[in-house]
Amino acid sequence: VQLQASGGGLVQTGDSLRLSCTASGRSFRSYTMGWFRQAPGKEREFVARVSSNGASTVYADSVKGRFTISRDNAKNSGYLQMNSLEPEDTGVYYCGAQFNGRTFGYWGQGTQVTVSS
Repeated sequence: VQLQASGGGLVQTGDSLRLSCTASGRSFRSYTMGWFRQAPGKEREFVARVSSNGASTVYADSVKGRFTISRDNAKNSGYLQMNSLEPEDTGVYYCGAQFNGRTFGYWGQGTQVTVSS
């Protein structure tokens, strides 16, 4: 599995961004996809995940109501729509794959999101 996140950038508080995760290798529809982020000096933290068929989603409390995760299995792609961005959302965002409830992995290169106040 190879995953590549893109779509980050420098925005202001209250702006929106849409991140994309492009997958290759093992069948995209065979695993749960998730988004994680890592702020400078902090551990990588969970943001959201979507089940293999897109029917089930889970969000971190800090992003509920602002972020929406989705996937398009026909395009081997996942997305993270981020609205009402806050400076606390700043970090490198990674997409990852989870097989059969195991730990997320297969991190590719992340994409930087910077929210200025």
